[in-house]
Amino acid sequence: MKSLGERASGLRLERMRASPRWAGDGFRNMHPIRPGLRDTSVRAPSLSEFLCGGGRRVPSRGLPAVDPRQRWRDVPDSGLRATWLGHSTVLIEIEGLRLLTDPVWGPRASPSRLAGPKRFQPVPVALRSLPPIDAVLLSHDHYDHLDYPTIRELVRLDVPFVTSLGVGAHLEAWGVPAQRITELDWWESHTLAKAEVTVTAAPSQHFSGRALKDRNATLWSSLVIRSARHTVFFSGDTGLTSEYETIRTRFGPFDLVMLEVGAFHPSWGDIHLGPEHALEALALLGGGPFLPIHWGTFSLAIHDWDQPPETLLSLAPKAGAQLLMPRLGEPVQPAHGHLLTPWWREVDAPRPQQSAAPPVAQAGDSKLPKAMPWPFD
Repeated sequence: MKSLGERASGLRLERMRASPRWAGDGFRNMHPIRPGLRDTSVRAPSLSEFLCGGGRRVPSRGLPAVDPRQRWRDVPDSGLRATWLGHSTVLIEIEGLRLLTDPVWGPRASPSRLAGPKRFQPVPVALRSLPPIDAVLLSHDHYDHLDYPTIRELVRLDVPFVTSLGVGAHLEAWGVPAQRITELDWWESHTLAKAEVTVTAAPSQHFSGRALKDRNATLWSSLVIRSARHTVFFSGDTGLTSEYETIRTRFGPFDLVMLEVGAFHPSWGDIHLGPEHALEALALLGGGPFLPIHWGTFSLAIHDWDQPPETLLSLAPKAGAQLLMPRLGEPVQPAHGHLLTPWWREVDAPRPQQSAAPPVAQAGDSKLPKAMPWPFD
């Protein structure tokens, strides 16, 4: 199956084996897991629970969305703007460049078009309608972050890819020319050619794999994006790790922090944050405007689909967190202050009989069925 990708070989594999994070047959998390982070008294969900468990795992209808194209025509006066397009896909505008993180436009977070989690609604803007992209940033190779049909579309553009060690093997197998791929180990940096904007791979605590026998065959990373005026942090997928203190020391303070908050479970505390640990991670990073990601698109755990934002809404004031909670497709400039309206509550609220459903900007088939869970995250 083409969507599974390809294993690294040759010079790429030699470079991977030279990494301090290589452990003989794959990569490993370097930092010790904090005691109590993984709740061993709670067993991980079974496959049947993935398939059938939970009560409100998908919204009753599509989430409100904004078509961002008109806003994108205006240059952000602060020099930094972010548009959350769903899950971990964010268009970051920084010093005139447009960077796209973990782009997923495909209908499923899965190797198959017939099974696996289906998105709650289309992306607010079609892939072909994006403005010119200066770089695609990929944190790791899980299906909800590295999407085969999306990469196949992006191949047609003359855009560079910056990613973690080993992920380039998948990209080349899907048609991305080798000269457009830069693979980074932790603490390695790449400066984009069009401007003095640097992308650095930083630690995270997660895993990788796209098949049953390739676990940890590629590296996973968080990403730091720096210009002369701004510094941005993107978590990718991660559990809570004190390495965030090191990241803060090396790169902070941050003008924008994007941390994953969805698809969590007590037994996954070492590999996913969830909203409570995300607030702890934010504190370790030194704070900054916080844009939650990794929610509102796929059902990848057994909690309610809106539990992440509701928990953040409850805990953020005590934590002193400056939340940015835009609708899908709504561009935000962190310098303009917080954005906190519980718009997600509109989704499952009863509809007045005489009122039409709120419009949702569509980028494809609006009649997508509800999501199924899939243990590839």
